[in-house]
Amino acid sequence: MKKILFIVLTLLILAGCAAAGGPGRSDNDSVLTIEDRFFVTQVNQIFADRQAYLGRTVRYEGIFMSARWGDQDFHYVIRNTHGCCGPDGMIGFEVLLGDIQPPQPNAWVEVVGVLEEVQDEFQTLLVLNTTSLTEMADRGREFVE
Repeated sequence: MKKILFIVLTLLILAGCAAAGGPGRSDNDSVLTIEDRFFVTQVNQIFADRQAYLGRTVRYEGIFMSARWGDQDFHYVIRNTHGCCGPDGMIGFEVLLGDIQPPQPNAWVEVVGVLEEVQDEFQTLLVLNTTSLTEMADRGREFVE
């Protein structure tokens, strides 16, 4: 399941809008905030030029999701977007929670973390090592273009 989710997320990210520029807001040049208006473009840029973003702290809001693969849980913070068959895509990052308790599935959260690469048995994955995860009272744009 993890491999399928990762492959689907990766393909949707790569098949989305072409990576362009570096929209997003930097707070004191240390935290890159991915905003609604440039969400797809910025996430695509990060995946396309991952070496430039490794070790960088990223903040964004999205839908919290979990998946189970064998005896291990995997967590994601995503937004809905266009996919191969219409509005059926998802874009975002796998998030490593460490000691942070996961919220309920489908909760709207703000996640802050450091972009890292993790090697599994098949590939190198880009993940967000979470430093904070806050459930938000108001939901943002669930669907981004």
